[in-house]
Amino acid sequence: MITIHLASYLREFAGGSGEVSVEGATVAEVLSALRAKHPGVVDRILDESGAVRQHVNVFVNEVHMREVGGLGARVGEGDRVYILPAVSGGSCGAPRRALLDR
Repeated sequence: MITIHLASYLREFAGGSGEVSVEGATVAEVLSALRAKHPGVVDRILDESGAVRQHVNVFVNEVHMREVGGLGARVGEGDRVYILPAVSGGSCGAPRRALLDR
């Protein structure tokens, strides 16, 4: 199982849950499984062409998905996928962990 952690603005579309567990071998498969459970969530993550929306970040564990293959990034048992809004401004040195712990 892969655990998806949802930012607070997405939780209302997942029945109030901040975490959803799904099966999948890639980020794309995980999002497809999430869509099957909670279509409203994925509609806010992906645009009409199937690309991740400009102001959404997707992390596999603590690494941005674009650094490990984009939507084709491999995921495995016990991995965590974090869906977060893009954040601008502030300190360039702010640790990613602070964003992931929200």
